[in-house]
Amino acid sequence: MDLKDHLKLIAERVIKLKDQIQTEEATKNAFIMPFLQSLGYDVFNPLEVVPEYITDIGTKKGEKIDYAIFKDGKPTILVECKDWRQNLNLHDGQLLRYFHVSKAKFGLLTNGIVYRFYSDLVEPNKMDEKPFMEFNITEIKDNQIEELKKFHKQNFDAESIVNNASELKYTIELKHLLQQELTNPSSDFVKHFAKQVYPSVVTAKVLEQFTNLTKKSIQQYISDLITERLKTALTKEDEESKENIGNIDIEQTDLDNSKVETTEEELEGFLIVKTILRQQITSTRVTFRDAQSYFAILLDDNNRKSICRLYLNGNKKFIGVFDEQKKETKIEITNLDDIFKHSETLNKTVEGYEKGKETKTAE
Repeated sequence: MDLKDHLKLIAERVIKLKDQIQTEEATKNAFIMPFLQSLGYDVFNPLEVVPEYITDIGTKKGEKIDYAIFKDGKPTILVECKDWRQNLNLHDGQLLRYFHVSKAKFGLLTNGIVYRFYSDLVEPNKMDEKPFMEFNITEIKDNQIEELKKFHKQNFDAESIVNNASELKYTIELKHLLQQELTNPSSDFVKHFAKQVYPSVVTAKVLEQFTNLTKKSIQQYISDLITERLKTALTKEDEESKENIGNIDIEQTDLDNSKVETTEEELEGFLIVKTILRQQITSTRVTFRDAQSYFAILLDDNNRKSICRLYLNGNKKFIGVFDEQKKETKIEITNLDDIFKHSETLNKTVEGYEKGKETKTAE
């Protein structure tokens, strides 16, 4: 089993057990120790993973950090743990103090869900205020797993990690900055673009107008980009499953003996929903059945597991979403891109079906 599989199991464990975990010690045992084990460290070997590692801080003697990972008889990674419900922003100062008096090159602050890796990139022997790598284990991405592999016992090379950490650190900060600007653009950001398209002086009134235009343009561009990439990514899949799609057209939508015609617009809406759910479930589990009055999108080709319905053939367009009691609510949409606005609802609907399946399995 590779690291990715180990982390997936830990993530599933976190989601399943976290509400039953009530203490910091339980968080360590249930989430953090398995994580350290996934990196190849023997948590039961006190020469490799030292619990309650003592670090003297100034006049304070006998201060302890939760774990210290040793290599060649020297501490390399200090691990400070918190209860999974704790906000890590309130505790990074504690790890900083330990780091300052230790010879360790890396610090890890975690609550078993969020993991923050620190080093001394700005000033030697002083832990940076911001981590160079951070992830939520329930949402960890492939590129983050590749970086995490460098901390595995078999691959660990402090110098190599430090050389790459600076780039990682600034990449994270730039991504956060971009996210902030794309969500709520600053006046400088708006002004930069307004000056290039507006033929006169950018006054306060013009700036206010362009702030709204910039937000709208960003949203439209991202939607167009996602839709275009979706089409490109699914082209190969559609070609390989052409025979299956043909079966869907016939078997799932009952077109053989009806007057129902599946439109390109309905298929595009179907692909958008598949994309939204792709990170939670495999795309093959999302199917559709067309009817004269609506276009139904289902989980596992099951009529009792409706994800949503699309109403696209009238003068107005609607998406029908379902609550926990499977009651449908129709919401008007102006175009297919508006489906993305309901991503959270669609994911919650599928999550509800998945939890129901887990409950039945347990019984």
